[in-house]
Amino acid sequence: MSLSRRGLLGTAAALSSVPLIGARAQGRPTIKLGVLTDLSGTYRDNTGPTSVAAAQLALEEMKSDLSFDVEIISADHQNKPDIAASIARQWFDQGVDGVIDVPTSSVALAVAQVAREKDKMMLNASATVAALTDAQCSPNSIVWSFDTYENAHSTGGALMAQGHKSWFFVTANYAFGQSLADLTKEVVLAGGGEVKGDLRYPFPDTTDFSSYLTQAQASGAKVLGLAMAGLDTQNCIKQSAEFGLTKTMKIAPLLLFMTDVHSLGVETCAGLTTTETFYWDLNERTRAFTKRLVPKSPKNYPNQAHASTYGITRHYLKAAQAMGAVEAKKSGRAAIARMKSIPTDDDAFGAGRVREDGRGEFPAYLFQVKTKAESTGEWDLYKLVATTPVAQVLHPVNEKCHFPTN
Repeated sequence: MSLSRRGLLGTAAALSSVPLIGARAQGRPTIKLGVLTDLSGTYRDNTGPTSVAAAQLALEEMKSDLSFDVEIISADHQNKPDIAASIARQWFDQGVDGVIDVPTSSVALAVAQVAREKDKMMLNASATVAALTDAQCSPNSIVWSFDTYENAHSTGGALMAQGHKSWFFVTANYAFGQSLADLTKEVVLAGGGEVKGDLRYPFPDTTDFSSYLTQAQASGAKVLGLAMAGLDTQNCIKQSAEFGLTKTMKIAPLLLFMTDVHSLGVETCAGLTTTETFYWDLNERTRAFTKRLVPKSPKNYPNQAHASTYGITRHYLKAAQAMGAVEAKKSGRAAIARMKSIPTDDDAFGAGRVREDGRGEFPAYLFQVKTKAESTGEWDLYKLVATTPVAQVLHPVNEKCHFPTN
């Protein structure tokens, strides 16, 4: 294990010396950003190389307006908090100003601590645990567009409103899954529903969910709540169909990305509901953004995590330009405060803002997966069911998280 970890960190060090973008101009300051993501594991397609491409696209589009140079590097954190924290610490010591993307909630919580300690930035695009802007909030972090509170209240709330009130959960046993299950249980119980069980499986070492699914089926619950993401969600949806759960239970993936649906196919996913803050075919601006990104990430259309990497990178560069690169590099906390003080606007999300606790304010969209007959193309996967305003999907601001916004 120690040899493998040293090898990984050596790879990260090598990566950090090779810019993916950014030739330096003489005499101009340089901002360094690292995309710390899952390049090989369960969240690879939902984040990974397409998130790196999204950060690159944001820089390319902003480059002509910047008075400084930017280097973007990347590394694979393997969904392990200790490895991610070590890479982040090494990067920060080598002059990296902020890390971007950072999927896997336990990883993000660890990296957020390092960023706060070093007065650098964590610009989070894809970790989902609500604690990042609540119980464990930080003036050095931003969470761009979605979290477990939002998914619990949008997807869970919608199913409750449809009368699906008897639930059983299968939960990834780490910060993200625990938070998603617990917050959805609150929604279920507040709506007069019943929770018949919650089985928590080892993450990321579980691929066979058969024993969990058969126990869920035997419980008599009418809803199977999947508090998980990525390949785990895909495996559970497939195995649920194989075991016949779909005949007696409503399958409720509480975090389902469009890329998951694409992998499984509409034949398997038709009728499932999901919440995302971005969909490529939502409007003219989202389609334009997707058209620019897809050539950089062939065979993978962007989901809300990829779009968030684009939006958060673009907004940071806008803030750094406004305050000046030299000042932006002095303090991650100050740069985050400037990001909160100016409105956001990009093709992926439209207009919005980052509130004082670091949570981005964008509406949530409840989608239903199309049937094969309804879908007109490979990535024509969703139909819009409802738009949920910001006030209904963002958790209340924790009083200890009223950080400066200028």
